[in-house]
Amino acid sequence: MFRPLSIFIGTRYTRAKRRNRFVSFISMTSMIGLALGVLAMIVVLSVMNGFQREMSSRILGMVPHATIVGVKPIDDWQPVAAAALKNPEVTAAVPFTEMEGMLSYKGLMQPIQISGVDPAQEGKVSIVAQHIVQGRLDDLKPGEFGVVIGEITARRFRLNVGDKITLIVPEVSTAPGGITPRMQRLNVVGVFKVGAELDGSMGLIHVADAATMQHWQPNQVQSVRLAVKDLYAAPKVSSDIAAGLGADFKADDWTHTQGSLFSAMKMEKTMIGLLLLMIVAVAAFNIIATLIMVVNDKGADIAILRTIGATPRQIMAIFMVQGTVIGIVGTIIGGVLGVIAALNVSEMVGWVERVTGQHIFSSDVYFVSNLPSELQGGDVLLICSAGFILSFLATVYPALRAAKIEPAHALRYS
Repeated sequence: MFRPLSIFIGTRYTRAKRRNRFVSFISMTSMIGLALGVLAMIVVLSVMNGFQREMSSRILGMVPHATIVGVKPIDDWQPVAAAALKNPEVTAAVPFTEMEGMLSYKGLMQPIQISGVDPAQEGKVSIVAQHIVQGRLDDLKPGEFGVVIGEITARRFRLNVGDKITLIVPEVSTAPGGITPRMQRLNVVGVFKVGAELDGSMGLIHVADAATMQHWQPNQVQSVRLAVKDLYAAPKVSSDIAAGLGADFKADDWTHTQGSLFSAMKMEKTMIGLLLLMIVAVAAFNIIATLIMVVNDKGADIAILRTIGATPRQIMAIFMVQGTVIGIVGTIIGGVLGVIAALNVSEMVGWVERVTGQHIFSSDVYFVSNLPSELQGGDVLLICSAGFILSFLATVYPALRAAKIEPAHALRYS
C-alpha cells in the first residue's frame, strides 16, 4: 500500500532501534506522561462534575427553584399556581411562606430559615420527604406548631422528636425601635438530613402556622413556589409569570440565594482544569526534547534524504509525523484509561475502603458517603483535543530545526 515518504519514515522512527534505544525510551516516557496527564484530567473533572451534581440535586432539591411573591399576602394561591402551570417549563406550583428567625434552646441560639409548607404537596417541589431520618413530614399539622429541623441543628441542640424549642422572629410594631421579637414555642416532629449546609440552617413548619405567626388569615400565603424543568431557565420563567400576573407580584429564584455557591463551584472546576492542563502541557512538550534528540541522532539520515531529493518540507513533515504519533497514541491511551477510571472510580474507592478498613468518605464528616463521578463527553472531547493540539505544537520547533540541516555539514561531521 502506498504511503507518503514523511509518514513512512516518521512512523518508523517511533519504533525501537538497536542503535539507539535511549531515544526510544524517551519517546515512551513522553507518551506515558501524556497518557497520565490526560487520565488525571478526565478523572478529576468527572469527580468534580459528580460533586456538583450531588450539590445541585440536594441543595436545589430543598430550596425553591423560583417563587412568585405577592406584594401583599396572597389570599388565594391557587389561581396564581394555575397561571404558573400554563408555562410549559413549570412542573409544579405549591403554597409557600418564608421567614427568618432564631432558634433558642436551653441558652443556645442559632439563626434559621423557616419555610412554611403544605406537607401534602411539598413532595411535588422538594426532596425533603425522602430524607426524613426521624418522624414524618405529614406530622406537620395546622395549629399544632410542629417543626421539622435539620440533622445538624438537632445534633447541635441535642434534640429528638417530641422536644420543644423556641423560635424568635422579628415583628414590626409601634414601639420606638420599630421591631420587637416575637417568640413561638415549636414541637419537633421530624428531623431531615440531606447532607449539606441546609441541615443546620433550615426548618419546616406548616404553612397555616406560618400565617398565624405573621398575623395573617390561615389561608394566606407569602408566595407560590415553583419547580421548573431547566434550573438555569428559572429566572426568565419566574419573571415572565410575575409580569403576566401584574404589579402585585414579583419573581424570585434560586440564583439569588444559592447562585454564588454554584458560581464558585464552576470557577473552581475551571481553575483546576487549567492547572491539570499544565500537566498535560508539560508532558506534551517533553516531545520537543525527544524530537531534538532524534534530529541530532538522525543527522546523517537527513543529509542522505536531502541528497536524494527530499525537500525541507518533507524533512519537516517526517518529524512532525513522529511527534504527532507519540501525542496521538499517548492521548488515546490516556483517554481510554481515563474514561474507564471515571466510570468506576466509586467502585475503586469502595474497594480501597474494604481492603484498608478505613472510610475515606465518612458520612459523619462529608455530605457524601462515596466518591461521586459524572463523565461528560464534552470534557473528554475537550481534554483529548487539547492533548492532540499541544502534541502537534510541540513538534514544530524540532521539525523546523531538522529542515534547516545542511547535507554537506551533516555528512562532514557524521
